[in-house]
Amino acid sequence: MTRPPFALLVTGAPGAGKSTVGAELARRLRAALIDLDPATEALTQVVAGLLTVDDLDDPRLANATRAARYSTIEALAVESLRVGTDVVLVAPFTAERRDPAAWSALRGRLESAGARVVLVWLRITPAEIARRVAQRGAQRDLAKGDPGWIGRLDLTAPVVPHLVADASLQPEQAAESVLAQLDSPQTQRNLC
Repeated sequence: MTRPPFALLVTGAPGAGKSTVGAELARRLRAALIDLDPATEALTQVVAGLLTVDDLDDPRLANATRAARYSTIEALAVESLRVGTDVVLVAPFTAERRDPAAWSALRGRLESAGARVVLVWLRITPAEIARRVAQRGAQRDLAKGDPGWIGRLDLTAPVVPHLVADASLQPEQAAESVLAQLDSPQTQRNLC
């Protein structure tokens, strides 16, 4: 008997390594990798141009695109899950990790496609976030030049069931930690 496909949702603060750890998990599981930013970047840029906004974190752009962006990656995940393919979704999932009702709704939609759904929280310190964001120098990080932006981040763990991975580890080690936890009977009981 084959196991149901996994839907691993990788979340964490900016600079936590969501994309890198997500890619490593997808590689090891031979799963579809669905990363919010690359999956929705082209359309987000169209909306940004229409709104004359440059910053992805600008509330005008974020509010105008969040629902559509998350709906897009969810739809891609559901299609993969329906054919039995594991998926790794990479996104902040801020609302879903803070609000049990939002989490329950998303989890239910993914489970209805046959998935075993697991939220993975990449835990990271403020100092490590600052170091990584400065080091990567990405265009999307330009607005993060304000030294107070880290203090405004919500670095608290999700309030919904989740696995924890130490984001200070190398991506391969963080992925290994997640996979080891997936196989643990204790974890399986705690995530239900």
